Amino acid sequence: MSTFKEMLREQRWDDHRYYHHSRINQSLHLVSAASFVAAYVTVFFNPVVAVLLAWGVAMVTRQSGHFFFEPKSYDVLNQASHEEKEAIKVGYNLQRKIILMVVWALSPLVLWFDASFFGLFAEPIDVWGFAENTAWIWIGVALGALLFRAFQLFYLFNIRTGVVWMTKILTDPFHDIYLYYKAPYFLFKGQLLDPDVNKRSA
Repeated sequence: MSTFKEMLREQRWDDHRYYHHSRINQSLHLVSAASFVAAYVTVFFNPVVAVLLAWGVAMVTRQSGHFFFEPKSYDVLNQASHEEKEAIKVGYNLQRKIILMVVWALSPLVLWFDASFFGLFAEPIDVWGFAENTAWIWIGVALGALLFRAFQLFYLFNIRTGVVWMTKILTDPFHDIYLYYKAPYFLFKGQLLDPDVNKRSA
């Protein structure tokens, strides 16, 4: 049976080689990773700012890279179609990410109907108060998305697979910095796709 470390390495490897061909995507992941790390630090003294940074900057840049710059055609390097990649992806593939991002974007609308979220939050008196309540809703969306998929993986595979995936998600910012810190340099040189994306160094 695969060890925890081996499973984590395998999930990271599949994610890298299947979904990070574009140097633009890699560069956006670098920005996203740095933003997430900043959010991890900020959360200890200002959780609202941390959540707004994580969702508003880190997630937007990260998912923009996947949706707009990553090739969806047949992957010659890995000999896999886009449909095969979507089936292999353990966590949130592109279809699941669309649902997640729609939920994230629409979730603050509930505050237009009840600014206190049914009495759970303080009634906002200004724009910052509304932003604070939005941040708490986004915390709920993030935790819900993490736990929902983890429990799905518990059911579909086993508990270890779900725990490995959660570990991967939470540590991805640090790993992405390690993987993609050179991406802007290669992009500046005019290299739009990573020719070595299928070489197992991730």
